[in-house]
Amino acid sequence: MSHKIFEAFKVLNVESSDLYLGGEIAETDNLESLQFHRDYVSKNIPVIFRGGCGNWPAIHKWNSKFFRKNFATKKMTVALTPNGLADGITENEDGIEYFVMPQEVNMTMSEFLDTLDAQDENIIPYIQRQNSNLTEDFSELLTDVESEIKFASEAFNKKPDAINFWMGDERAVTSMHKDPYENIYCVIDGYKDFILIPPTDLPYVPYKRYPQAEFRRSGDKWDIVPVVTEDCKYNNGDTNNDSGLPWICIDPLKPDLLKYPDFKRAHIFKLRLYKGDCLYLPSLWFHHVTQSHGCIAVNYWYDMEFDIKYCYFKMLEKLCDKY
Repeated sequence: MSHKIFEAFKVLNVESSDLYLGGEIAETDNLESLQFHRDYVSKNIPVIFRGGCGNWPAIHKWNSKFFRKNFATKKMTVALTPNGLADGITENEDGIEYFVMPQEVNMTMSEFLDTLDAQDENIIPYIQRQNSNLTEDFSELLTDVESEIKFASEAFNKKPDAINFWMGDERAVTSMHKDPYENIYCVIDGYKDFILIPPTDLPYVPYKRYPQAEFRRSGDKWDIVPVVTEDCKYNNGDTNNDSGLPWICIDPLKPDLLKYPDFKRAHIFKLRLYKGDCLYLPSLWFHHVTQSHGCIAVNYWYDMEFDIKYCYFKMLEKLCDKY
């Protein structure tokens, strides 16, 4: 990117940020659809809804003991990694960095909880399958939560595309990324820590392309097994070319500002959601997530509108040559 273009981005970023970003994430204990749409959705800014799901039956029931007692033999898909970085960047023994997906295994709830509580440094489990796994894998639990977030469904004028169930511990980390969904994130037990960066800060968020791989475990040994994608097929299987998966290459918990000095210009918001709290996470906002041990959460994905906000972000992508 030329110096003139980058300077223009700096001016645009400062002016746009001054217009719509505050110094911290707003909080409220009451939302109705018109207010939600007017004050947050239309501006594409997050809001914390304290106690937003505090009256759900799940809040008073769901924890490790509940699942061990009532769903001990329930089968589910569990993501396993040696480092807690499912869908993130890991370096192999040869010093090559890969975007690595977890090993997915079928476990009973009892086996999952045993693995979780064992705190084995070499095996970190996380229920994170997404694809509406609450409705697909845990349909018995739907009566303990809402089938939709009423004020959100009215504001978005649609039903949620997916309702996802999450359960893990403090070792499982969701690396910085963005989603093409309007997200209502609800913590049922424990707490979640979020780091958020607005999409207008894309010029300051560094990306690299990575070959893709999967974690595979044999006994106590883990391997990073490359995945041959369609792009690699057209490049004779070369995983060190420019056709890899674009992913954010900085850890916001310990950013290397010597290597990526522009990242310090990004607006970084940190927040904690406690049991019973909800977060509206707007589409295309970058987010990084950690959690407490045994944390349980449910989130509702609503398909985003591919409107002027989307066009603006795609323009930034092209001009910044991110992908």
